[in-house]
Amino acid sequence: MALPTLTPVSQMSKAILPITGTAGDVAATLPLGIYASSDAFLSGAADQVAYTYKKIGGDVLDIEMLAGNVYANYEEAVLEYSYLVNLHQSKNVLSNVLGQTTGTFDQDGNIVTGPSNVNLKFPRVRFEYEQRVADNYSFEANIGGTIPIYSASFELKEGEQDYDLQAIISGSSATGVQPNGDPAIFAGIVGDKRVMVKKVFFKTPAAMWRFFGYYGGLNVVGNLLYYGQYTDDSSFEVIPVWQNKMQAMAYEDHLWTRLSHYSYELKDNKLRIFPQPSLLSVYRFLWVEFSVIPDSWEESGDAKTGIDGVNNINTIPFDNIPYENINAIGKQWIRRFALALSKETLGQIRGKFNPIPIPGSDITLNADTLLSQAQEEQDKLREELKTILDELTYAELTKKDAETTEAVNTVQKRVPMLIFQG
Repeated sequence: MALPTLTPVSQMSKAILPITGTAGDVAATLPLGIYASSDAFLSGAADQVAYTYKKIGGDVLDIEMLAGNVYANYEEAVLEYSYLVNLHQSKNVLSNVLGQTTGTFDQDGNIVTGPSNVNLKFPRVRFEYEQRVADNYSFEANIGGTIPIYSASFELKEGEQDYDLQAIISGSSATGVQPNGDPAIFAGIVGDKRVMVKKVFFKTPAAMWRFFGYYGGLNVVGNLLYYGQYTDDSSFEVIPVWQNKMQAMAYEDHLWTRLSHYSYELKDNKLRIFPQPSLLSVYRFLWVEFSVIPDSWEESGDAKTGIDGVNNINTIPFDNIPYENINAIGKQWIRRFALALSKETLGQIRGKFNPIPIPGSDITLNADTLLSQAQEEQDKLREELKTILDELTYAELTKKDAETTEAVNTVQKRVPMLIFQG
C-alpha cells in the first residue's frame, strides 16, 4: 500500500513564544484582569515575554507557549508578591488597627467599601487590645469602662424582705416604666439577659437629713478628729488640699454608713432587706444601679467600641497592592517568579507529549526537569522574600535601632574630650 502524500498547512508548531510581547494584547489574555487597567502593568507583562524568551533559550529552540501564558504568569507573580507583602504588613499593624474600620471586597480582593490604600500607610501606634482589657478592669472596679450603668427603682412592701431584682428590672425594661413612675431608660434592652447589680441604695425625702448642726455641714473645716469635722462653727484651720480630699471621702462614707437605716444581702440578684421594711410612708422606694452584660460580639451604649471592626488579618482592609507602588526590588522579584511560573507552564505542556514517537525510536522532552526547576525556584523566591520581610518588621527595626544607638554610644565613649582653654 502506498503511503499518502501529506500536505500540512504549516510545518511549525502552532504555539511558539514570540521574541517580544505587545502591551496592547495583554489585557485580553489575563485570566483575572486585576491589573488590566494599569498601563505600567501592561508594559511590564509585555516586557516579560522578551525576558522569558531569552532566559529559556527561545532563540535556540522553539518554546511551546503563547505570549498569553507569560502574561498570565506575570499577573500571578504580581499577586503572589502582593500576598506576601500584605502578610508582612499585617504582622506589623494588626495590634494597632484592632477595632478600626474594616471594609468589603470584590471577587478579586479589591476593596469596595471602606478605607482605601491602607496597606500603603504607616499607621499610628495604638494599644487597642490592652485598652480593651483595661476597660473591663475599670468597669469591674466602678471607675469607668465601656459598659453603661443604669439606675432602676423598686417598691418596698410592708414586712417583705425578699425581692427578685432580675425579675423587677426585666419587667421595667419590658414595660418601659419603673415602679415609681419614672421612665426606664433601659427599656427594651434587658430581656432575658442577666443584669449585674452594682449598688443598692435609698434616697431620703429631705436633703437636710444628711447634715447636722447650725450650718448644715456646709463650708465647715474640720480636722477629722472629733465631731467638729461636721459642725464646729467656731473652729477654723488652714489645711492642705489633700486634707480636704480626705474629708470629702470621709463625709461620703459617713452618708453611706451613719445614715443607713437598712442593710441587705444580695445573692444571684435576689435581694434580702434587713430589718423587715416598715414606715413605708417615708422609705417607699429603693434604687439599684446595674448593668446589662452584652454578648462579647455586641456593641453596648451609643458609642461604637470597635466590635464590628478589624479583629484579625482577614478583616484588615488590605486590597491588592497597586502595581505602580511596587518598587524596583519588588518588580525584579516578580520577573524572576514569573519566569519560574513560565518554566512550570512549559513543563506541563511538554509533559503532555512525552515521549514523542519517531521512526524506530522516540524522543523524551525535558518536562520533568523543567517542573522540578520551576518548583524549586518558586520555593526559594518565596522563602527569600519571607526572610527579608521578617527581618524588617517594625519590631526588628526597633531592635536594630537600639543596637545602632548602643554601638554609637560605645564609640563616642572612646572619643577624647578636649579641655577648654580660655
